[in-house]
Amino acid sequence: KKKELSNKTPSVFSSNCVGCMVLHDLSLQFNSPFVNLYLTAKDYLKFLSDPQKYLDAEFEEVTSDRTYPVGKLLDLTFYFVHYSSFNEAVTAFKRRAKRINFDNLFVVFSERDGCDYKDLEIFDNLPFKNKVVFTHKPYSEIKSSFYISGFEKENELGSILSWDKKIGRKIYDRFDFVKWFNNH
Repeated sequence: KKKELSNKTPSVFSSNCVGCMVLHDLSLQFNSPFVNLYLTAKDYLKFLSDPQKYLDAEFEEVTSDRTYPVGKLLDLTFYFVHYSSFNEAVTAFKRRAKRINFDNLFVVFSERDGCDYKDLEIFDNLPFKNKVVFTHKPYSEIKSSFYISGFEKENELGSILSWDKKIGRKIYDRFDFVKWFNNH
């Protein structure tokens, strides 16, 4: 699929690691600060409602019992799951935020981390041209949804970062990211 990719500079906002994993798999630069972190569904939707407001703000470190750093950006909580220190996470976030190209932006959401049906509706109505929400069951009325089978008995979408033996790729590869990026 890498050979078919013509859009080599997408910026990807993602509520969890899916976006950065796709960019990594395609050997693309992280033109987005959403790398190695996650936000709850509600916080991610708040971010998407006014990205520039949040990108212009400064992080505050949050004391927590988690084994990874946590930061507040105004009223949002960022969980820097794959960073060893708060300073490392914030430095990487700011460096990558400078690379965002809003004219080549792709917005990824996952039906997990507290996401409910109302959140799916809110996401579906956001004014982003290129957006997709991965869901654990089909929602034909949610135009931006992409159903990932195998999680129907769960309350939310499970990890789609793992390997899918049926297709010989990661579960998220059921969605054609290359075609999506190329057709922006």
